[in-house]
Amino acid sequence: MSAFVFSRLSILCAIFYICSITLFPESVTAGITRHYKFDIRLKNVTRLCKTKTIVTVNGKFPGPRVVAREGDRLVVRVVNHVSNNVSLHWHGIRQVQSGWADGPAYITQCPIQTGQSYVYNFTITGQRGTLWWHAHISWMRATLYGPLIIYPQHNASYPFAKPHKEVPIMFGEWWNADTEAVINQSLVTGAGPNVSDSYTINGLPGPLYNCSAKDTFKLKVKPGKTYMLRIINAALNDDLFFRIANHTMTIVEADASYVKPFERDTLLIAPGQTTNVLLKTQPNPPQTTFVMAARPYFTGQGTFDNSTIAGFLVYDLHNLPSSDNVPSKNLSIPTLPPINATSFVANFSNKFRALASEKFPANVPRNVDKHFFFTVGLGSNPCPKNQRCQGPNNSSKFSASVNNVSMILPTTALLQSYFFKKSNGVYTTDFPSFPLVPFNYTGAPPNNTNVSNGTKVVVLPFNTSVEVVLQDTSILGAESHPLHLHGHNFYVVGQGIGNFDPKKDPAKYNLVDPVERNTIGVPSGGWVAIRFLADNPGAWLMHCHFDVHLSWGLRMAWIVLDGELPSQKLLPPPADLPKC
Repeated sequence: MSAFVFSRLSILCAIFYICSITLFPESVTAGITRHYKFDIRLKNVTRLCKTKTIVTVNGKFPGPRVVAREGDRLVVRVVNHVSNNVSLHWHGIRQVQSGWADGPAYITQCPIQTGQSYVYNFTITGQRGTLWWHAHISWMRATLYGPLIIYPQHNASYPFAKPHKEVPIMFGEWWNADTEAVINQSLVTGAGPNVSDSYTINGLPGPLYNCSAKDTFKLKVKPGKTYMLRIINAALNDDLFFRIANHTMTIVEADASYVKPFERDTLLIAPGQTTNVLLKTQPNPPQTTFVMAARPYFTGQGTFDNSTIAGFLVYDLHNLPSSDNVPSKNLSIPTLPPINATSFVANFSNKFRALASEKFPANVPRNVDKHFFFTVGLGSNPCPKNQRCQGPNNSSKFSASVNNVSMILPTTALLQSYFFKKSNGVYTTDFPSFPLVPFNYTGAPPNNTNVSNGTKVVVLPFNTSVEVVLQDTSILGAESHPLHLHGHNFYVVGQGIGNFDPKKDPAKYNLVDPVERNTIGVPSGGWVAIRFLADNPGAWLMHCHFDVHLSWGLRMAWIVLDGELPSQKLLPPPADLPKC
């Protein structure tokens, strides 16, 4: 009898443990291995009164939440059941010694083909906060994305009071058309691609769009509580302003790095970025429902989705009727900055400072081994013979570049070519450290806007301290470019409007508490300076997180060499690494 009771007790304990991992991940001891299964499948989804077939993970849109704790190992088995090639990127994860799991197609892996599978296997080292995962091939991330939430180590705490509740808020874009057809047509004609039909919050368009009142995100809250919103911009091509009517937010984290808290009623968040904010609800709200709204920031010359998305902040007040059916009439939409509010963006961006505490120091490199100056912006490619193009002047194709090099993706993975010493015909190591032809970057653009095309990389010895000045250009229109670096975080040591002045601007750098990020908006018509330590061997992409610019070639790659110690060397590839 006692043995029976004991075995039942063991089973119950095991069930409780498994449930606690699944339902309450923040209660689990650090350093465990967490397994996920991602089946890439088609799913019919209806938005804006139109049903279309989209590519999903496990039939969910947005995709499932991946939850872990600092120090945990994640093992994600991805099985591709669709006709499209697929690869997944774990945006912001350092991937220390696990570069094969980073995910960008043709950089760290060949894509997962139909009927094939791949296991992404990596340990989360020295990171905690809000990140996300998404497809990293063509425009597949339009529907393949989800949150990646990393809790602090067990018995560790936030550097602020624990919130009452935590809620992921993911901005996205929705096309009624097939997004692969949209970008493929653009690449053929050379024109800008068709813009999205709506923005979404957690996959829902909301009441300001046709036929979408029933598909509205509602954040239900209690009075007098503090909520942490884990905000992620998964939109393909748009920076977004965000505001909640009659409420302020305290920013406490950016790209999974703690920042000195500061309050704002309006945020700006670029594609690829994450921002954690504390929302203190009102103790005695004058009404049950408040509108939250987002719309784009844009300064370029092309077309964009100039619409506003709305959701509802709904108070749970027991003395008032149920708020399940929220009336959208008579609710005021909060005022957002003008579409081209560059000064607001600059002021907001300059508010970010690293926490720079004893526990969370700002380890910005003080001495720089290698300096780089990269122009980032648009350009053009000549129209092929016997073809009519619809790009600039209706006689060329849109392109985009770093230092006037528009990157052509190889047909095999860069990392594989580097690791097995088979780089011939795959890439060259002569990416320019500075523009080959200097010009007035933010002044009148040059007459010749043609880019060069190639697969060039920069090779860095292990532990090189790097400074990169990223300079926007006015070629075919100045605009903000959210630049994302794989495999490393960087410190934003300076930024400004106009052309970078190498004699005067470095004196203004912040080397005390610069914000640490993985994605930074290069100011429209301006520059930003970043520093990082190349301490992670592998091949690492750096690119604009506007997918249209990424498709046009606004990307480059760093190859970081091995160090001398075993812990400083890239490990061999896994046996199931996809083949091209």
